[in-house]
Amino acid sequence: SGGRYRPPHCLARYKSAILVAYRNQKKNLQHLLYYIHPFLQRQQLSYSIYLIQQVGNGAFNRAKLLNVGVREALKDEDWDCLLLHDINLVPENDYNLYVCDEYYPKHMSSAMDEFQYILPYKSFFGGVSALTPEHYMKMNGFPNTYWGSGGENDDIATRIQLAGMKIVRTSPHLGRYKVMDYNEKRETQELWRRPMSLHNTRKTWKDDGMNSLEFKLLSRTKHPLYTNITVD
Repeated sequence: SGGRYRPPHCLARYKSAILVAYRNQKKNLQHLLYYIHPFLQRQQLSYSIYLIQQVGNGAFNRAKLLNVGVREALKDEDWDCLLLHDINLVPENDYNLYVCDEYYPKHMSSAMDEFQYILPYKSFFGGVSALTPEHYMKMNGFPNTYWGSGGENDDIATRIQLAGMKIVRTSPHLGRYKVMDYNEKRETQELWRRPMSLHNTRKTWKDDGMNSLEFKLLSRTKHPLYTNITVD
């Protein structure tokens, strides 16, 4: 219930919250839930899956939704690790452990099939990442001001650096992911190009993030396989 699981025969060593920004991607959601629950249970984690859903037809704001998810998830539990997960990615390797690195934010999806299993560019931080609540607050979370797709991942990579941390990556043979694309095919060339950042992260990161987060919580409901948080 609510996507919450604890191993029945042992005390889990890690508690991980899986946070997924969502809007109208039902097929991707079904596919992800089908694979991710058995995957996490084989790792004997205590975990919960949160879907953070944006209402309305305005531009999608993935980064802000993840900020909302972090704030709401931390009301439930003192999580060891926050897993920020794109809805269309499925892990291929059971040994890709959904736990955090003790010292630095960890980029989990280091080898995606869409990019021929190599990083599209050096600072790439998109897909699936793992941060402790301390890492997340230290960098003031994600920016709230990226409407529409692209750009926020590079802002986040820059924030990590500005907060005195670095990105560690899951090794490519473990961090392999399949991209499930049910939407119209995006141009692969576009994906390989680094999006232009329209924000001066160096100037804005301390003022735009968890400390400036404003939203209206519309509902919070437990479904059989996840907790749904709907926000305006």
